[in-house]
Amino acid sequence: MKISIKNSKEIEKMRVAGKLAAEVLEMITPYVTPGISTGELDKVCFNHIVNTQNAIPANVGYRGYEKTICSSINQVICHGIPDDNRILKEGDILNIDVTVIKDGWHGDTSKMFLVGKCAPHNERLVKITQECLYKGIEVVKPGAYLGDIGYAIQQHAEKNYYSVVEEYCGHGIGNVYHEEPQILHYGKEGKGIKIEEGMCFTIEPMINQGAKYCKTLKDGWTVETRDGRNSAQWEHTIAVQKNGAEILTKRSEEI
Repeated sequence: MKISIKNSKEIEKMRVAGKLAAEVLEMITPYVTPGISTGELDKVCFNHIVNTQNAIPANVGYRGYEKTICSSINQVICHGIPDDNRILKEGDILNIDVTVIKDGWHGDTSKMFLVGKCAPHNERLVKITQECLYKGIEVVKPGAYLGDIGYAIQQHAEKNYYSVVEEYCGHGIGNVYHEEPQILHYGKEGKGIKIEEGMCFTIEPMINQGAKYCKTLKDGWTVETRDGRNSAQWEHTIAVQKNGAEILTKRSEEI
């Protein structure tokens, strides 16, 4: 398994791409309201990336995918396909996942949105899942292990009576969209690959209200919970620096 170690100039290029990806999520936030279609959200993101950022939407054409964002609503865990007929309604929870390419380098991130007024149990799922992401990021430093990330996420999720999706994981990223290593969101402390300065990867826990099991729909992309209960996901691209993780896709709303 060959893992790419980025130098400071390469990380600076990833910093630019990451900032653009974060900007897309900031830009689209006011549009996420009851009555808008996920297809319309996709068009707005595409136009912003191409015409305002002068960048490339990485998902378009990737392994046959045709859209700019993944829009995953309620029980959809990941890879939901935007559709002009899929209208957001009051109380939905929505994940928008976007990746931007700038000068050949990728920034990959996702955010959960509460559509209008949501039920407290859905608000809690979204909140705890974001905490899982942050707890995973907190343990990243040279000399730690990838298993430490999964352990931190799994402990927080299960302590709050949620389950961790195991079939999908984070990934190395750089001038290649998905590369080694895989970043599992469950695991044991001190296990797996040792983390080194210069590694760049995503952490993107998918946390379910019910059981961890999932199913892929006939479109070949959309992944849902098998029991029909809701799921949430947050994602950041990070670079390993000597003092810990630098979040390359941090949004202005985050401390």
